[in-house]
Amino acid sequence: MLSWLRVAAWPVAAGILAALLVLEHWVLAPREAGGGPGEAQSYAAAVQAATPAVVNIYTRKVVPTRAGRLLNDPFWRQFVPRNQPRQRIEQSLGSGVIFSAEGHVLTNNHVIDGADAIQVLLGDGRTAAARIIGTDPATDLALLKIDLPDLTPIALGNSADARVGDVVLAIGNPLGFGQSVTQGIISGLERYGLEGVYESYIQTDAIIHQGNSGGALVDSRGRLLGINTLIYTSDQQAVSGATGIGIGLAIPVDLARFVVGDLIEYGRVIRGWLGVQVEPRLLREGDGPTGQALIVTAVAEGGPAQKAGLQPGDVITHFNGEPVEDVRRSMYDIALLRPGDSLRITALRGSQTVDLRAVVGAQTQSPGAVGPSPQ
Repeated sequence: MLSWLRVAAWPVAAGILAALLVLEHWVLAPREAGGGPGEAQSYAAAVQAATPAVVNIYTRKVVPTRAGRLLNDPFWRQFVPRNQPRQRIEQSLGSGVIFSAEGHVLTNNHVIDGADAIQVLLGDGRTAAARIIGTDPATDLALLKIDLPDLTPIALGNSADARVGDVVLAIGNPLGFGQSVTQGIISGLERYGLEGVYESYIQTDAIIHQGNSGGALVDSRGRLLGINTLIYTSDQQAVSGATGIGIGLAIPVDLARFVVGDLIEYGRVIRGWLGVQVEPRLLREGDGPTGQALIVTAVAEGGPAQKAGLQPGDVITHFNGEPVEDVRRSMYDIALLRPGDSLRITALRGSQTVDLRAVVGAQTQSPGAVGPSPQ
């Protein structure tokens, strides 16, 4: 009998031991940022990885001032020296991201626009004067350069892999308080038609205050996903440096990487140009293929579209085999092409489908590659 009990007890003991192991390692273990099993629910590691690369930016510019009412009176004006300049110093603040170990700092163009002096404060307390390498108002990005040793550039993520619902952290210098972090999620992707000419914003509910412009939007591992840029306010305007309503907008890192590369190499951003004026059109049954399309209203004389054979009245349905989504998205995609790149265009001409091939030109005369105004 005792022997039988010993034999029967082994499976029971083994089962209890296995259950305890499962509870310890999978069920009772804490969860980390990102939600993986056995991980602690904290973003401290991501913050620690990213914050050394996020800087505070302080600018100063001299602005003229209007004469007061008293100085408009000849009696009082005689007591003021004739050549005394009427001006004042305007100071502002923002944030930036160290993009390279060589000292390249990326920020928003509106943070440094018109500045006469730019000072960068690092998280370790060091400061340096910055010079402007190049600006790109079309994307509201500006590239600065500082000369300091032992800089820590931020790790770059891939905004093309970002998903709605992913956890993100906004890091910057809100209201001059110093480096601060807020947490939220990605609320939307590819937001168009809000502010810039070339835009594909990441939308987040992470709180972005005045002074956060130019700061980093990072993922739960501390990798850069975007540059915090705008806040959508209750009066339905996208503005920089305001109090928002839970809708923050960031420039995707993939676009930022493209802009930075051109600013370093050329001092300006070189964009593809098609030379066509289009308007959106919804194709219905009876038109042939259904869905979104672009109707050509004009083509630029001697431009790439005209040389390819595109005509007013043509209805563009595909670029490089991809269905057209909207005007803004098409503008964005073509602008990222290089002059000399080949672009396949599928269009409806009457009841016929035509396949054309255009050689992308360089944008010089207009800010758009495809858009609602003549190129």
